[in-house]
Formats: sequence, structure tokens, C-alpha cells
Amino acid sequence: MQMKTLLAGSALMALLAGCAGTGGGQQSTDSAGSTAQSSQAQTETRTYTGTLPCRNCSGIALTVNLQGDEKATNPQDRTFELEAQYQNHPQNPPTETYSGNWDVISGMQDDPSATVYELTPSGEGQVYYFERVNDSTLELVDPQLRRFENGQTLRLTRQQ
Repeated sequence: MQMKTLLAGSALMALLAGCAGTGGGQQSTDSAGSTAQSSQAQTETRTYTGTLPCRNCSGIALTVNLQGDEKATNPQDRTFELEAQYQNHPQNPPTETYSGNWDVISGMQDDPSATVYELTPSGEGQVYYFERVNDSTLELVDPQLRRFENGQTLRLTRQQ
């Protein structure tokens, strides 16, 4: 079981590190995205930042902006922007920016009461899963909704 978790964690970290080589960051600027953005002007944006481990660099500076309320009934009312910047990477890749919608998942494999945010980019890009540890902390979890057991914390801290 622990080996599977390590493999899943390694695979996700490889995806994060591998994204640096593709330059595949995408930013959604379509008219539907800007309409959703303007209708949410009065909704608070929550910004979380942190540095994730990186195989080929000193870290991945991650910024996640969540717009909308997790109790919103329409998923289009919940949008996000995610920015990943590779620090001291030998290939000096550009900052990757993704935007899309986020949803709320109830429960994880080891904690049925946990709240997980699923961030799904518009267009290309991987889906990210973050457990809401508390109001000021998110932790990256794997797609099977399990915490990584690799000894490294994958936490983002709320800035606003």
C-alpha cells in the first residue's frame, strides 16, 4: 500500500516536473471566462501560495487564486487561476498559468469528513486536488484523494 502511494506521488511529481519541459501552460481568455469573472466581482478571492518540491529545480512556486464560494450550486460560479513558476531550473521554463473551474469533493480515503477542491483547467492541463486542511491551508493530494507519504509537505498557505 505504501509503495503504491509512493509510486502515485512520484508520478504526480514527475508530471509537475515534466510540465517544465513542455512549456504547455495555458491561459484561458475566452469570452465565457471573462463573463464569469465579471459576474463574480463582488465575490472574495482567496490566494494560497507555497513551494512544492521539484526533481530538477529548487522548487515550484505555486500560487492558487480561488474565486467563488464552495457552497455555490453552479460550478461556473467557482473559478481559479493557478500559476507555477520553476525556481532555478536548468532549462529556465516560462511560468505556467492555468485557469478554469473548481469543484468540491467530500471525503478522502483516510478521512470521510475531509473537503477537497478539484481544480479543472479549461483546455489542456492536469487536474489538481487540494485538501482544505483549515481556512488558511491547502494540501496537494493525489488523484485517488490520498495524502502523499513521501515525507515532504505539499502545503499552500492563504495570503488574503
